[in-house]
Amino acid sequence: MPEGKRETVVVVGATGEFGTEIVKRVAADSYDVLAVARKAPDVDSELGSLIESGEMRFCAADISDDSAIDAIRSHLSGPVRGVVHGPGVATAGGVLAAPTSALVDAVNIKVGGLVRLVRAAQDFMVSGSRVIAIGGHYGFEPTAYAATAGVANSALANVVRQYSWALGDRGITAHLLAPGPADSSRLRRVAESKAEREGTTVEAVFDSLRAESATGSFTEPGQVAWGVTMLLAPEADALAGSTLFMDSGRRKGTP
Repeated sequence: MPEGKRETVVVVGATGEFGTEIVKRVAADSYDVLAVARKAPDVDSELGSLIESGEMRFCAADISDDSAIDAIRSHLSGPVRGVVHGPGVATAGGVLAAPTSALVDAVNIKVGGLVRLVRAAQDFMVSGSRVIAIGGHYGFEPTAYAATAGVANSALANVVRQYSWALGDRGITAHLLAPGPADSSRLRRVAESKAEREGTTVEAVFDSLRAESATGSFTEPGQVAWGVTMLLAPEADALAGSTLFMDSGRRKGTP
């Protein structure tokens, strides 16, 4: 690597609650961060201030469209240490009610988006580079009220394992982070959908969601950001193709 040329980490979904924590933590590790989202954050926001100050770069791109490939690629010139794919998908209810278009859109964003991200960066990736996808608990423990997240994250787990073989001979490893529900605006929308379906209150749903965890807690965005930085470490080679569950003990199945 040329002297003074920092390795880049590309983060898609950078303006979300998880994404913001990820870019902050990765930047603190002295990586050059390219934050990717459909539109730039407000300049008064924490992320907007970091971009405005030059502490990280920003790329406006819609990861659900093939145009994102060239848009992201145009911002890359040096070695890419990792790509982090963490966009959210719309909450559209359970599998009996969710529009088929919502399911298709979710898979396009999660799986198609990861494919576009990797195609944008793969020529800049080197031995030791990482492909990191943020999936979710519902991809492994399906529920009756979060069909889009369940279907899309399950498919995402499959494509991550495919990348571990497709890129492994170059020394590039692929990883999946599967956090549990976080106390966020998105979870509130899921809770509202479940509450309507079950004829209960949002607060009661939140209580039941906490009870699903072995520790009675939600996953924090900062914890997921820690997981990303851990996977960027050289020792994470041994985790190629695997899923790191960060669900506070929600998963009951084995393995």
